[in-house]
Amino acid sequence: MMRIEIVANHSVEEDLFEAFKDAGVGKFYTRYDNVFGVGTSGPRMGDAIWPEVNFALVFWCELDEARGIANAVAKVKKHFPDEGIKLFGLPDPKEPVYALPAPIDEAALASAVAVAVADAVAAVNTDGTITPQKAPRTARPVKPVKPPDFGGETF
Repeated sequence: MMRIEIVANHSVEEDLFEAFKDAGVGKFYTRYDNVFGVGTSGPRMGDAIWPEVNFALVFWCELDEARGIANAVAKVKKHFPDEGIKLFGLPDPKEPVYALPAPIDEAALASAVAVAVADAVAAVNTDGTITPQKAPRTARPVKPVKPPDFGGETF
């Protein structure tokens, strides 16, 4: 299961729900009205200075539905690129990490483990005592691991 959060300007609310209906996704959700904050699209405070207001939607769904929601949001975002539509996805904390859809880059994982082990071993003396390192070690470059692919636009 995935937790999908959408924060968007109230002006695109109807368009989002139409896109969800057309895609057959997003039937079950929690909605928060009058969401205030500052994002990359600017402040939304609902006051005289920053009068716009956001709303938020939270979905718990399977990965296939999450992809459908992401694609529906991408279509609306394409029509309204300046309205501040943001989508965030989180895995269910109850599910084990290996159940995430992102493939594990074995080389990057091995490299990260090697760096951690090398740093830990370098600080342990042969008699088992720990000596702080004189200068911090520079980490070796590690290839980043790809995030989950929702099959649509990256938000």
